[in-house]
Amino acid sequence: MGTSTEHTAETGADDGNRPTAREDWEQRISTRSDLRETAPIPDLPPPGGLALVPGTGHVTLRWEPVEGAVGYMVHRAPAGSPREDLKPVDHLGGDVLSVPETWYVDTTGEPGVSYDYAVASVPTVTVTCAVGETVNGASLKAEGDAPQVVLGVDTSAAGEPLPRPWQPMIGSERLSQLLCTDLSGGREIGAELEAALRRVHDEIGVGTVRAHAILHDDLGVYREVDGEPVHDFTRIDQVYDKLMEIGLRPCVELGFMPRDLASDPERIVFEYGGLISPPKDWDRWAGLISALVRHLMDRYGEEEVLGWDFEVWNEANLEVFWSSTRDEWMKLYDVTAAAVKAVDPRLAVGGPSSAAAGWVDELLEHTSRSGSPVDFVTTHTYGNAPLDLRPTLARYGSTARILWTEWGVTPTHFNPVNDSVSSATFLLHGMRSAAGRLDALSYWVASDHFEELGRPPRMLHGGFGLITVGGIAKSRYHALYLLSRLGETQLPVTAEGDGADGLVQSWASRHDDGSLTVLLWNHTLDQGKSAGDAALARTVRLRLDGLGAGATAEVTRLDADHGDVTTLAARLGVGDWPTDEQWDALRAADTLTAEPAALEQADGAAVIEVALAQPSAVLVRVSV
Repeated sequence: MGTSTEHTAETGADDGNRPTAREDWEQRISTRSDLRETAPIPDLPPPGGLALVPGTGHVTLRWEPVEGAVGYMVHRAPAGSPREDLKPVDHLGGDVLSVPETWYVDTTGEPGVSYDYAVASVPTVTVTCAVGETVNGASLKAEGDAPQVVLGVDTSAAGEPLPRPWQPMIGSERLSQLLCTDLSGGREIGAELEAALRRVHDEIGVGTVRAHAILHDDLGVYREVDGEPVHDFTRIDQVYDKLMEIGLRPCVELGFMPRDLASDPERIVFEYGGLISPPKDWDRWAGLISALVRHLMDRYGEEEVLGWDFEVWNEANLEVFWSSTRDEWMKLYDVTAAAVKAVDPRLAVGGPSSAAAGWVDELLEHTSRSGSPVDFVTTHTYGNAPLDLRPTLARYGSTARILWTEWGVTPTHFNPVNDSVSSATFLLHGMRSAAGRLDALSYWVASDHFEELGRPPRMLHGGFGLITVGGIAKSRYHALYLLSRLGETQLPVTAEGDGADGLVQSWASRHDDGSLTVLLWNHTLDQGKSAGDAALARTVRLRLDGLGAGATAEVTRLDADHGDVTTLAARLGVGDWPTDEQWDALRAADTLTAEPAALEQADGAAVIEVALAQPSAVLVRVSV
């Protein structure tokens, strides 16, 4: 990778007939490669106790949990419709619609119009069981001032350790880009990708990076000379040395296929041509995997690499990522897992690294027969909080860790929602939902230096990155930063009012020094409201019970006027790319600022009131 000319997502096909990487992706991304049900799936009853609470601009549904459910599908139809008219509520996330919680906030209906709602249990992502009985209701039209939500925090409660699902892992463009000296948007790709990874490590505390294509030919890992395999891990060393210097570990995603080992070298994905076919020689594939793992242990030390995860392939349940059958991918898993364990049985290997929570049951069912180890289960989802896979693992008696190695607000690159404040509150919602029920929730990805479908054509192009080309944090990055400011102990919160514990969410914590941090946000999954809805605005009255006089408070806001690069860029008149002066102004504002806030005393509690637009978040820090 030298100093080749820039190319963008709009780059045309080479010969006028072959589709661009973006066109190819859009044509094939939704095509699942195998939907056969080979694993036994329980038939679950619908949840009981369904209740509807109307609120201004929304309704909140709540129901009882169902044992064995990984999630629930909310259905809706116009009031009085036949049951067959009930359809899943589409919040426009573009991926899985079922939710893991036993509640749902619907903002997609028309205020004042009644709908019938019902809920079904979901035992696995591809199966929705019978729909339950309906309840009826309508959201309220906005009138007057924003409704108030009252939150109460018992500051003296014992609490429990606060889970941090955002810390274990972050996603990245393929790591060979760390060595790239090309320019994108006038910025050097490798240097800025490294800076973005360093920032998520230093400021957020992220420990691991997961990326595609460590076996891609741009790292020169495998070739055949006179018919014999030759391994060369020199450039992998250069990449991993950079990660280790930052303080990060790799999650080693074992793929794609080296060209000289591919059974079909013409089957590719992405602008950079990742090869997606099975190996032409299974023994040589196994030899490559064992040689790589052994080399890593020799170079970085046994104790270090025993802490790494080795993930088999990426999203083979999509035709765009795997040119063969599910059965042949299961063979790939068996062969790869055996090759990793042949080096040291203590090494961790897992999968299926699937799109939309697919093939988890199938992998566990297959390995229960093949005997292959599954030390961790990995899958992906977008546009929603991740489903709860613990019931799935329990059905197979598995104690595997659960790693969601890709997660984000949308599966669609070049989508404006990626640059919005609503994507920040989405991130807060998802991390709060996932806390305590999985081991890692890896946001996809750290930097907009990301070229699967072509290099960024402008600074704000709806890219997956938390940080723009040029190194400016988006709202989603600031959301992670706010999460990282939470204390060590999670505290209980009571909630009352229109939108409490649904539209308005919270996370309260105490630090070891006795200070308190409470994070509040206003969020709907409905991406039709990504630009905000005044009817969903709320005022929050936060009561800190047991906190006496003398405490001081400060608030840090995340909204359109605080931490939103899109608003600032519009005010500066930024075109496709900022001028030098505009870059300076963007960098000067690339931070969240805490401001003093008044605490009142009322009935033995300290009280603070904050306005909470939709979408927005506020971090309240109290020193005692």
